[in-house]
Parts: sequence; structure tokens; C-alpha cells
Amino acid sequence: MAYDEQRDESRDSDPRFETAELQKMSAGRYIATRFSTLKPPMNKAPNPFKLLAMLNLQQWLFFLVGFFAWSWDAFDFFTVSLTVPDLAKQFGKENTQITWGITLVLMFRSVGSVIFGIAADRYGRKWPFVVNNVLFIVLELGTGFCQTYKQFLACRALFGVAMGGLYGNAAATALEDCPEAARGLISGMLQQGYAFGYLLATAFARGLVDTTSQGWRPLYWFGACPPVLIIIFRLCLPETAAFKDRAAVRQASGNLTGTFLAEGRVALKKHWILLLYLVLLMAGFNFMSHGSQDLYPLMLENQFEFSANAVTVTQVVANLGAMTGGTIVGYSSQIFGRRFSIIFISIIGGALLYPYTFTSSHKIIAAAFFEQFCVQGAWGVIPIHLMELSPGSFRTFVVGTSYQLGNLVSSASSTIESTIGERFPLAPLISAKGVKTARYDYGKVICIFMGCVFAYVIVLALIGPEKLGHKFDVAHDSDMYDAAGDDAVAAVVHGKQGMGHDAEKYVGEEKAMQSQTEITP
Repeated sequence: MAYDEQRDESRDSDPRFETAELQKMSAGRYIATRFSTLKPPMNKAPNPFKLLAMLNLQQWLFFLVGFFAWSWDAFDFFTVSLTVPDLAKQFGKENTQITWGITLVLMFRSVGSVIFGIAADRYGRKWPFVVNNVLFIVLELGTGFCQTYKQFLACRALFGVAMGGLYGNAAATALEDCPEAARGLISGMLQQGYAFGYLLATAFARGLVDTTSQGWRPLYWFGACPPVLIIIFRLCLPETAAFKDRAAVRQASGNLTGTFLAEGRVALKKHWILLLYLVLLMAGFNFMSHGSQDLYPLMLENQFEFSANAVTVTQVVANLGAMTGGTIVGYSSQIFGRRFSIIFISIIGGALLYPYTFTSSHKIIAAAFFEQFCVQGAWGVIPIHLMELSPGSFRTFVVGTSYQLGNLVSSASSTIESTIGERFPLAPLISAKGVKTARYDYGKVICIFMGCVFAYVIVLALIGPEKLGHKFDVAHDSDMYDAAGDDAVAAVVHGKQGMGHDAEKYVGEEKAMQSQTEITP
């Protein structure tokens, strides 16, 4: 194949050219392309088992450690959602006041994502990950020993900082070295660590809460144990190959810290609008997950008078639906595109809201399965969508911080729903002993709230960019050329690909193609 043909092929496949074209494109032209670019590319659908076989042992281990850490992040978060009535009784507060424990975690997560995201992009994925999990252990134990409401809120606020640093690192660890063709499927599987953690929290809450004289506390004490194993697991693994190459370029430049800061300046200058967009997108996604899940157990118990066993079964089935949906839609996004997959499954999710919130019998289990199939189906696309859109030098920071700032915006979801729900009282429940329990129409509030959220996500996905198939290596990162210089990148490309004296020529060709793109109308 002649070089000109190679260059043309690269222009079609290398997302660096899309980035340059987007920067040169007028607002009107960009808006006009949002519908035409939504057309599914209809990529070949490989056998999913063949995709899984593409991962080597180290790539599988990276995925598993990221998956388990993300699962336990979700477990720790949902311990509060599943023990709201117990905590309210313990601290003499209303349910709405206890949900502030959920809100504080969501609010302070963005602090952790900034701290641990920058640390992971500068010093590596490994040690920030380990420190993160050490904090999990300390703060989960601390929550279990809280004696006052103020101690509980303080512990959960600090816990939010620890939890905020994990998502970006887990995504980068699991997906950076993943074969390109398998990314959609692996992304869907990774995201379902969230649903898997919720499933585990539901099961263990049923087995540990109120089964001893310590009430709700054993659930939190137990939550501090698995991170010990996750830390040991991560210590046995090296840095990802993608980060090693990036670190090598910084080393070759002769000034590690200076180059890292230069990468930050380049990223902010070229991608600041994209970063704002990602925060807005993730706000919608976090409203989607927390709005549909956080208050749902309380709705089942309080409004529909489900028993503890019935609530547990419904939650388990819902999370099985979530795990199935995230995996299938994540895989499908490799075929139909990221944006199209998000929009399609969000429309289906909106259509299912009525049975999800207004079915008062146990038939609601089916609605819960399919609604969470849709919610987490859309989420299954997110890890790889964020990775592909993020600047390479700050991938952990951008993925984690956009996600957690979205969490910050949506942090009051459960409190909003709970507060508004209390404006719609139902007939109180009277026990055999004559004790009255207030009941509220939470289902109506969740339905309306989620309808607005789905509409918002559809609009944001429609107007946003997409970089399906974006390459993560430094040789295809135009930001790194600008920040570190051609010579530093050439040195790494030379060492990695064995290109000998052709390394400088290769880099020159890459830069030449980029320059040509910048004058493309």
C-alpha cells in the first residue's frame, strides 16, 4: 500500500483528525452534523466469546481488579440506602435527614476524583488505587462505630472523598490496554460492577442487618474487609502499558513534571468545552441511576407495603436486569455507535417508567428488571465513551472528575424525591399494635423525575461528540506531540516499535497529516 493510501486510511480511522475537524468546525455546521453522525455505523458484530478471548492474562487481571474495586465502591455506597429506616431510628431522625448521608457522599466525591485523578495521571494507576482502598477500610469501619448523627455525616463526607477517586482509576486500569474490538463489551461488563455491588449490598444487608444485637452495624464492618483483598490483588499487578508509554515520553523529554504541566495546559486549551460537556452529560446519567434506585427500596416498603423479603427479591431481580442490560448495550455500542445506543435505550427506559413506579403488586418485579436493564444499559456505554473522549494525558482525571462532578450536580436526588414525596401523603399504615406509620406516594415523584432525566440524557447524547475506536497509545495522541515534543515521542515510538532511524520519519508523517487536517474545510 502506498503512503498516500495509508495516510487517507489513517484520516478515516484516526480520531485525532476528528478532533481537529471539530475544532475548525463552525457551531452551525456542528449542529447540522448531529443527526447525520447519529446514523449507526453497523460495524461487524463479532462473536462476544471471541472478543473475550482477545484479552491476554494481564488484560483480564487488570479488568478484574477494576471490576471488583468498582463493585465494592457501589456496595459501600448502597449500605446507607438499604439501612435508611434503621439509621433514622438509631439517631432519632427522619428518613429525609438520613438521606443527607447519601447526598454528602455524592457531593464530596468530586474532591476525591480531583486528588486521586491527578495523582494517577502523574504517578501511575497503582499506588493511588491502593491508598484509595486503604481509606475505604478505615472509613467504613468508622461508619460502623458512629454513635451520633453528626459523626455519621462526617464519616460519610470523608467517605465521599475516598470513593470519588476510584471510578476513573478503575476505568483506566480495566480499559487502557483492552483490545479495541472488545472495548464495548468490556466497558459494559465493567460498569456492571455497580449493579453487582448493589446486588451484593442487598443480599448482605438482608443477612447482616438486624440479625444480631448490633443492628445495622455489622453490614458496615463487613464492608471494610474485601478491600484488603483488592489491595493485595492490585499490588501483584504492574502499571498499564498505556501509562508506561506516557511516562516514558515524559522521561524522554527530560522534565517529567514540566511535561505533565504542559500536557495539562494543552488539554485545557484544546478541550475545555468538551470537559464541560462531559460534566453535564454525567450529571444526567447520575440523576438517572440515583433517581431510579436510591429511594426505590423505600417506595416498595413504605408505599406498596412490601415485606423485607419481597424488597430484597425485587432489588436482586432489578440488578440482574441491570447487569444484563449493561453488558448487552455496551457490546451493541461497538456495532451501532455510542450515542445511538444511549439514545435508543433511554427512550425504551422512559416508556417503562409507568409500570416501574405504579405497579403495586409483586408483578412490579418484571418492570424493575427491564427498567434497570435500560438504565444500566445506557451506563454500560459510559466507561469507554468517556475514555475515548478524554484527553490521553489526563484520562483518569477527566473520566473520574466528570463522573463525580455529575454526581455532585445530582447529589440531592434522593433528598429531592423524598422531600417532594412527603407532599403526597397516603393513608397511614396501622400495625397490629395500633402504631401508625406515615406513607407517601414516592412512585409518582420517581416517575415524573425520571421522565425529565431521560429526556435530558437523550438531548445531551444527541448534541455531543463521539470517538468510536479512538486509539489510546501516545503515537496517536496529538496533545502529547504538542506538550512533550516530536523527539520525545519519537524516542518512545522507536523503542516500542523497533522502527530504527525511521522513527523520526514516522512522527513527521503523523504531524504532516495533522497539519493537513487543520486546513480541511
